[in-house]
Amino acid sequence: MADTLKQKIIKTLIESLNIPQKEVDDAIRLHEEKGIALDRALIEKGLIKEEDMLASLVKELRIPFINLKKYKIHPALKDLISEKAARQYRIVPISRLKNMITVAISDPFNIFVIDDLKNITGHEIDVVMSTESDILEAIEEYYGSDMAGSVKDAAKEIDLGDFEIVEERGMHENLSIGADEADEAPIIRMVNLVIKEALKQRASDVHMEPMATSMRVRFRIDGILQDVMDIPKENQNAVIVRVKIMSRLDITATRTPQDGRFKMIVSGKEVDFRVSLLPTTFGQKVVLRVLDKRNLAIGLDGLGFSERAQALLKEGMYKPFGMFLVTGPTGSGKSTTLYSMINQLNTIDRNIITVEDPVEYLMEGLTQIEVRSEIGLTFASALRSILRQSPDIVMVGEIRDFETADIAVKASLTGQLVFSTLHTNDAAGALTRLVDMGVEPFLVASSLVLVCAQRLCRQICTHCKEEEKIPDEALKRLNYQIPKTARFYKGKGCDYCRHTGYRGRLGVTEVLEIDEAVREMLIKGESSDAIKTYARQKCGMATLWDDILDKFFRGVTTLEEVYRVTSSD
Repeated sequence: MADTLKQKIIKTLIESLNIPQKEVDDAIRLHEEKGIALDRALIEKGLIKEEDMLASLVKELRIPFINLKKYKIHPALKDLISEKAARQYRIVPISRLKNMITVAISDPFNIFVIDDLKNITGHEIDVVMSTESDILEAIEEYYGSDMAGSVKDAAKEIDLGDFEIVEERGMHENLSIGADEADEAPIIRMVNLVIKEALKQRASDVHMEPMATSMRVRFRIDGILQDVMDIPKENQNAVIVRVKIMSRLDITATRTPQDGRFKMIVSGKEVDFRVSLLPTTFGQKVVLRVLDKRNLAIGLDGLGFSERAQALLKEGMYKPFGMFLVTGPTGSGKSTTLYSMINQLNTIDRNIITVEDPVEYLMEGLTQIEVRSEIGLTFASALRSILRQSPDIVMVGEIRDFETADIAVKASLTGQLVFSTLHTNDAAGALTRLVDMGVEPFLVASSLVLVCAQRLCRQICTHCKEEEKIPDEALKRLNYQIPKTARFYKGKGCDYCRHTGYRGRLGVTEVLEIDEAVREMLIKGESSDAIKTYARQKCGMATLWDDILDKFFRGVTTLEEVYRVTSSD
């Protein structure tokens, strides 16, 4: 009944405006392909004005109309209907009288909205009508986000002069490629706002995720994802296209994953961004990896490693040849550690070549190769060619298979210093992992000079740090000798740390020196546990557990982080 009446109203409006049938058919096609309401399709095509459609509905249904731009909504109404419900149903509460809540709605035919709101609020629901655009603006204004003002308002404050896309040598970019909506200043400002806020919040990743009614933006800050803002659904495609244009990707490809990168100068600082797009139910999800080369300039001293670990790493990285491995799970800072060392070794008298998948940090003075398996350029094939280029130092992004491991090991035995990463839980596990891949134990023993296992733990915010009393039972469970000088702290939460209690991360390390005894144990086929026990008892190696507990006892991190970081070990 409701659909029939709505169709009748739309048909009458089309006839009164003399809209050509061909254009109506195009709108119907859009309605069927995108699954949006026919009236929205007609409005999107510019065939009907939203105000005209609304006037027809008001006249036929005798539902009152309200101009939300001239209406002041009482803040207390936000407690009756949550932001999530307002965004999901595209409604905004405007008044309450006893057990009756009045809401502004743009589609009065959606009876399910009324029923759902009754169940959610426990109140009777009365409706008035307003335009969808006014409702969305009201939601932004009265609910907003954690950031100051709405996305659109904040975007208006962005100075486009603070942002400049940097072109790589030999590459040219035309920023007007099929841009349409994407090249309009508001969309550019919106994307720039997200980037600027990500850098301000020290985010390592930006997740732009299409949802049913909006595009959610989350930042990974200190290793943890945090909800930041919602971009209006109608701007979703334009934002995705803008990111694609910046990354020189095909803007017409929407059903296959895409990878790219771009470089920007933001407020005078050059930052690299690695881009990944993945098709999802509600559109393409965009993830930007923020690669700020300024982080590499701080060197090993600024990564939070213990003095002993730093000394061992610096000694190992200046060896004339051999293999240097950094191990740990994804997101444990392996690449940052390797690049920090490579950055210090990057001098005019050294030929340094890297092969990565993909290249993370673009650095002057290095020869950097990106793996492209679809054309046969694998780690192994690239490594073979690299060795004919007379390198002094070779960095292999990751050792994944026997062929790559075998070539890397043999390269380290013929005069090159080889840096690489491996996915193992601890340092000793890297030795047996290489053997399990098929590399002869004596070759592993001869080539390895140092293995560093690594994790990242969050640091207590210095602005809201306060002493904490931890129950004796919890401390006893650590099964560890607690120093008498130990003091325990936590972050209370403040604006500086986004009320998380943490700000910044520190490296937690386990550095295994490969001495003659370790080499003999490896050749004899002893287990990684036996090697680890020897290194800890005879060589004084601090394990990951030892290192993070030291940080905990010194009041640098919390017991919560101790268990979070080492739970898999």
